[in-house]
Order: sequence, then structure tokens, then C-alpha cells
Amino acid sequence: MFFSSNLVAAIIILGTDIALGLECYVCKDQDGNNGKCLQTIMTCPAESDQCMTEIRWGTTPYWQAGAEKQFYISKKCATKQTCEKTMRKTLPFCTHVWYEDWRCSECCGGDRCNYFIISSGSLSAPSLLMSAVSASATLLFSTLLLRA
Repeated sequence: MFFSSNLVAAIIILGTDIALGLECYVCKDQDGNNGKCLQTIMTCPAESDQCMTEIRWGTTPYWQAGAEKQFYISKKCATKQTCEKTMRKTLPFCTHVWYEDWRCSECCGGDRCNYFIISSGSLSAPSLLMSAVSASATLLFSTLLLRA
């Protein structure tokens, strides 16, 4: 009886520890927030209390003539300290300028909270071009109205 009650207590304690572990989506250098980045879930180590997402926009890591730029998405478990350090490190390079290489990072603290990418990582050259054209047209139109 004593043995079985200790065994049950151990199972409950271990089961609770596993059940309370943070779950994050994980992937490395994927070309978009799809496939592996939305299907691979990991129960994080006990010290990890954040889910971290890193977004890079740039050319392929190997030299290729006329290489087009693309997104590289990585997701993982991390500590709050690692998240803050990485965010400080990438902040100066988080420009979202479509013709330059850039990188951003973001963190969140909740099970599977890194499903979406919040950092406007979905911006692309066409959407930036449309924004620029729209802003220019608005400025031109307002200038013409002021002269009339």
C-alpha cells in the first residue's frame, strides 16, 4: 500500500511538471510562417518561460548571382533574459526596408503564443511599393488642392 501511494504521488508530481511546461512552435530558417513553423510544437525545458521568433529578410546565405531576397523564420523556446538580449541586439537592424537585409525578434509568454508573427514580417516589396505610391498620390493630390 505504501509503495503504490508513493508511486501514484510521483506520477502526479511528474505529470504536473510536464503538463505545466510551456509549449512553443519551433522551426529554423524556414522561408515563411507556414509548414514546419506552424506544425512543430515543443514542450520547453523548465527554465524557458518565453517563446521567441526571429525574422530575417535577405538573400540566401550562400552566394548566388541575382539571388532574390526572402524571409527566414525561426521559432524556439527561450528564457526571458535571452529574449531581452536578442531583442536589444536586433533592434537596430529591424528596419523592414525591402531592399536591405534586416532582422527582428519578438517574444511572448504563453502556450503556443508564437503562432503568428506580429512584427509586420509579412511586408513585401509589392506592399511597400503600394504604400509608397499611395502616400505620394495623397501628397500630390493635397498639394494640388492647396494651389487651387
